Amino acid sequence: MADLQDELRATAEVGELDQPVAWPEAESLDITETRPGTDTDPLERAHAFLAGHPVVDGYNGLPWALRHLPWYDLEMGESAVDTDVPRLREGHVGALFWSLHLPDGLAGERAVGATLEQLDLVKTVVHDHPEGLRMAYSAAEITDAQHCGRVAVLLGPAGADALGDSLGILRALHALGVRILTLAGVSWASEAGLTRFGEEVLREMNRLGVLADLSGTSNATISRAFAVSKAPVLFIRSAAWALRPHPANLPDDVLVELGAAKGLCLVPLTAEQTGPSVRDVADHLDHVRTLAGAECVGLSGTYDSGAAHPQDLADASCYPNLVAELFSRGWSETDLALLTRGNVQRVLRSADFTARAAQQRREPSTAKIAELDG
Repeated sequence: MADLQDELRATAEVGELDQPVAWPEAESLDITETRPGTDTDPLERAHAFLAGHPVVDGYNGLPWALRHLPWYDLEMGESAVDTDVPRLREGHVGALFWSLHLPDGLAGERAVGATLEQLDLVKTVVHDHPEGLRMAYSAAEITDAQHCGRVAVLLGPAGADALGDSLGILRALHALGVRILTLAGVSWASEAGLTRFGEEVLREMNRLGVLADLSGTSNATISRAFAVSKAPVLFIRSAAWALRPHPANLPDDVLVELGAAKGLCLVPLTAEQTGPSVRDVADHLDHVRTLAGAECVGLSGTYDSGAAHPQDLADASCYPNLVAELFSRGWSETDLALLTRGNVQRVLRSADFTARAAQQRREPSTAKIAELDG
């Protein structure tokens, strides 16, 4: 127990590194006034704020989009996609999760192989753009990349079908850097909920430090995942059902439960799920914050995923437009700092701490789906 307490103190110390780079004298996230002054233009204020609190974007589909381009240069700029280094810098994006999701129709060994190819592509792209991008695998490495003037790239989410129903493959994907797994589209996380094997997958994810994404899963799977997981759960691409009914959006009771569990809802910037304007997106963020709490809401650009985006949020450079709208609605800088990056940093640290604790009491699982669900 003493070791775990030492680790908890160490985790808190790491958080001290996450003070705004632009304003090193700030002693906490509870900043009551922006440096330009609160009476300045909201867009100007948004740029100044984001310089110190860059966005951690929870979902970006660039890897699959790049597979269809014969040539690209993300550091110089690439007009064929929504995401490149100049636009990430203009939008004050400090880190983003690159999706390893696959098109519908791939399953079994094909899904496993295609996911590995996606993973290899991400690492190749980052290696080929060293002045702009850097791989990261933890909250601390996100901060390190920012201090070096690079945009941190994290691996995930991957689809659960990439496991091929094998916990050994789950461990291999974690070793390769995958940090989020979407629990949808597989037999062990269906409309009926998590099976016994599904629960074992989730426990092994906790032991490794892989976060569970529940976007697009059934209510039964969501309920059981809340009960089983010792680490926070995520909804990588979910907005508020009460404002816009959509299969991946969350009803109010789930948002309340998510807040109680200290999970995280990353609201997607897509017209289909949130609406056609930046004001619609802000409405969803207001709603999620009210029900789940300021500590449980984040941003998911969903750029290069094939989705249409709201007006004034067309690509990765547009985050200041959204922050300006939230400033105009009276959001405090404390809540905005949690929204842009603080909440994602929290769940990453929590997953790492949960994993270290679990590894002291639990060996790698050898369970087979045929044994538990057969």
